[in-house]
Amino acid sequence: MDAPTLTGLLSQVAGEFPSRRAISVAGKFDLSHSRLHELVERAAYRLVAAGINAGDLVALTFPNTVEFVITFIAVIRARATAAPLNPAYTPEEFEFYLSDSESKLLITSQEGNKPAEAAASKLKIPHATASLSKADDHELSLSLSQFESEADSIAELVNDPSDVALFLHTSGTTSRPKGVPLTQFNLASSVKNIKSVYKLTEFDSTVIVLPLFHVHGLIAGLMSSLGAGAAVALPAAGRFSASTFWSDMLQFTATWYTAVPTIHQIILDRHLSNPEPVYPKLRFIRSCSASLAPSILHRLEESFGAPVLEAYAMTEAAHLMSSNPLPEDGPHKPGSVGKPVGQEMAILDEKGEAHKAEVKGEVCIGGPNVTKGYKNNPEANKAAFQFGWFHTGDLGFLDSDGYLHLVGRIKELINRGGEKISPIEVDAVLLSHSDIAQAVAFGVPDEKYGEEINCAIIPREGSNIDEAEVQRFCKKNLAAFKVPKKVFITDSLPKTASGKILRRLVAEHFHSHV
Repeated sequence: MDAPTLTGLLSQVAGEFPSRRAISVAGKFDLSHSRLHELVERAAYRLVAAGINAGDLVALTFPNTVEFVITFIAVIRARATAAPLNPAYTPEEFEFYLSDSESKLLITSQEGNKPAEAAASKLKIPHATASLSKADDHELSLSLSQFESEADSIAELVNDPSDVALFLHTSGTTSRPKGVPLTQFNLASSVKNIKSVYKLTEFDSTVIVLPLFHVHGLIAGLMSSLGAGAAVALPAAGRFSASTFWSDMLQFTATWYTAVPTIHQIILDRHLSNPEPVYPKLRFIRSCSASLAPSILHRLEESFGAPVLEAYAMTEAAHLMSSNPLPEDGPHKPGSVGKPVGQEMAILDEKGEAHKAEVKGEVCIGGPNVTKGYKNNPEANKAAFQFGWFHTGDLGFLDSDGYLHLVGRIKELINRGGEKISPIEVDAVLLSHSDIAQAVAFGVPDEKYGEEINCAIIPREGSNIDEAEVQRFCKKNLAAFKVPKKVFITDSLPKTASGKILRRLVAEHFHSHV
């Protein structure tokens, strides 16, 4: 890849694979790479004509639709910054994100989004809508008429590698969310890393199951596919649906998919209770955004006959940091998140000294995909960028083959009377029980030990597993001090919008109900 910008790479692809399928909307229509490119150029021209300048921030809140994809790329092409927001936010949340990002314009689908519009109107931020005509040529119309002026041709507008293209907030596990600016160069580098490790080409195809306002779905699912000349399909409902997932995968001859462990578990459970007559032949299945228990990995591989490659990523790294390789490139190790891809990685102690293999410390990275710093947050930047590395806040170790094993978030380690317990290790044991569908271990305050370990589980359908059985199983498979003192049996767990179970939320939820 020569292009140091994401838009340059997409334009290159449109020239190389003009007639290949780029995006499909299930049951509706397809767009080729060249048609997508035309629609993006026109929409970018409209944005510039509407007075959107280089560096302006445009907030986008949409379901997973083709309108979102075109508008997102068009904003970046216009040298502005795109800030995708979760459509399910409350008016207060929209107000925080719109003001914190200093948005100049809010764009929604034609149906609109009442809470987002209310927040924008309060902050005096103009609102526009984007909709694709139903006619054969699928033109994108942007309701920007109130701003229109004459603009130069968009062709003369050159994207710079240093342009801030994407602005996302971290999912603040411990504090208020931090704003992460990512440049064209960060995004192009990340897409290049993802393409190379999974060998994505124009012959690949995937179905998007994750929200596109989150870095995992946006960069790993969507942009890496488009940047490889490959194809993506968007579910008709605008979001993941377990009931249509496999028929979409078959219809669009999918060769892979990427998801969070929660979605893999939903797909697995459906397969166990309601198997499909035929499954597509996949090159690989990818898991990221939270740790995948080895027992789930094995079940996925047995069920769908494809290697399951666990990866490790963060918003601050424009997604990918490390991944298990494809089978032809080396072993994929259950319980490991693989080797660094396209960046340097070190395990450091508090003084910034690198640890040897097998010794735990903080996972630190550096590379062209990594943000230069949080927006307006000198304190967070000072902590995160010490000794010339970006500090992830994760505890882990590299094994003798250079594969990374994560132990947990440093702040989430449970300190029980001086014994440090990794909740990930306890999760993995719980999930290896055949009657447990989902599980999460967490720390709670304790007078005697400072902290004690608890867990919450969702039983498999039809199972009548109880607290005593969970503790018996844990005693058999864990050291006594790691056995959860209390087990909460529930039918749902608090999750982030991307499907990630946040330990802090689970701990707050169950501890407050004690």
